[in-house]
Amino acid sequence: MSRRRLLQLGALTGTVAATSGALGSLSRAAAASTGSGTDGPSFLDGASKVTAERAQLQSFEGPHQLAVLSEPTRATTVVAFDVIAGSRAELRDLLRTITSRMRYLYAGGTPQFDGPAAPTDDNGILGPVLPARNASFILGMGASLFDDRFGLKPAQPARLYTMQSFPNDNLDPAQTQGDLSVQIGAEDADTVLHALRDITKHTRGAMQPRWRVDGFKSPPRPSGTPRNLLGFKDGIANPDTSDAAQMRQLVWVQPGSPEPAWTTGGTYQVVRIIRMLVEFWDRVSLYEQENMIGRRRATGAPLDANSEFAAPDYATDPAGNIIPLTAHIRLANPRTPATADSRILRRGYNFDLGVDVNGNLNQGLIFTCYQQDIQRQFVTVQTRLIGEPLVDYISPVGGGYFFCPPGLEGRSDYFGSGLV
Repeated sequence: MSRRRLLQLGALTGTVAATSGALGSLSRAAAASTGSGTDGPSFLDGASKVTAERAQLQSFEGPHQLAVLSEPTRATTVVAFDVIAGSRAELRDLLRTITSRMRYLYAGGTPQFDGPAAPTDDNGILGPVLPARNASFILGMGASLFDDRFGLKPAQPARLYTMQSFPNDNLDPAQTQGDLSVQIGAEDADTVLHALRDITKHTRGAMQPRWRVDGFKSPPRPSGTPRNLLGFKDGIANPDTSDAAQMRQLVWVQPGSPEPAWTTGGTYQVVRIIRMLVEFWDRVSLYEQENMIGRRRATGAPLDANSEFAAPDYATDPAGNIIPLTAHIRLANPRTPATADSRILRRGYNFDLGVDVNGNLNQGLIFTCYQQDIQRQFVTVQTRLIGEPLVDYISPVGGGYFFCPPGLEGRSDYFGSGLV
C-alpha cells in the first residue's frame, strides 16, 4: 500500500468544527512595518511586524481592511456563513449590523443597560467594561452571495469564483465556501469568543454559520519567526507590507477594468484548512524533513545559508544539489522575475481539534492569503506545488475563496455599501 493511500485510509477522517462568527475592518494606518512571511501556501505565517494593536490605534475607518496587513494575533476564529436574509434590503441591514457591532466591539466601553427585565446588551465574558481596540476583524464575500437571490450578479468581483480542488485535496463540502467569511483575531481566546457571540446574537435570522475553525499563533522559539506544527519556522519571505507600491501591485484591487468600481481598495482572500498528518511526519528523519522544506528546522535558514532571513541562491544551485528542485520553498517561490507577480501575502494560524474518529491527532494550519488576483497569484503558486513530496503529510480539507470589500469612508458607512 502506498504512503498516500495509507494516509488517506487512516488519517483523513477528522473534520473541522462549525459554528458562528462575524467581522469587519481595521483602520487606516499600520503603515510602518517590515514584512516577512512565507515561501508558499502550505505553512503558517509568522513575522510581519504590523501588529493588530498598532493597526487598531488608528481610526476604524479607512480605505482598506487593514487587519489584512496586521501580524497574526495569538488567537483567532475563522467562520463561514450562509446568508438567509430574504431580500436585498435585509442583506443591506445585515451588513449594517455587522459593521455597527464591529465598531462597538472595537471602541469598547460600558455596555448599554436596558433594565433588569431586558436581555443583556453584552454577554459579560470580558467583565463589566469592554477594553478598546482588543479585537481585529476581516470580512469576505463568497461567489455564492452573487447568485440570483439579491440581484448582485452584475456587480460580482471579476476575479471571484468558487474554490477549486487541487490534486491531493480532500475537501469536505460541509467545510467549504460560504456566502460570507469571517475572521476575528485577538491576543486572548475569550476576546475572540466574546466578539463571536456578540455578532451572532445580533445577526441571527439573517445569516447562519456554515463552518468554523479556531486557531492560535505559536510564540517564537527561541526567537525570530514562529513555528508551525511540523516544527519549522514558517513565514520568512512575505512581501513587505510597509511598501505601498508592493501592496498596490500584489494585494489591493486597483481602479479600472475589469473590476466593478465598488471593489477598489478591497482584496481577494483564500482560506485553506490544512490537516497535517503529524503522527506520520514525526516518524520521518530530520534530513528528509529539511529536504522537503528546503530549510533547517532549528534555525529556519535555507539549506544553502546560515541565516533565517537569507535569500536562497537558486542560481548557483541549478541542479538542486543543495536545495532540492522539489523543495517546498523552491517550488512555491522560485525567486525569478517571471514569478515575482505571483507572490501572495499570507497569514496563518495553527489549529488543534483533538482526535478524529480513528483516534489520530487532528492538527494543522488555517492558511489564509490575500492577493489582487486569485488565479494569477494563489492558484499559480499552488499549481507549482502539485506533487511536491510534502503532499504525503498534509491534506487540505476545507476553506474557500472570498472577496474582502474595501474599508469605510466615514462613521455612517458600512461594509459592502458600494455593492448593495
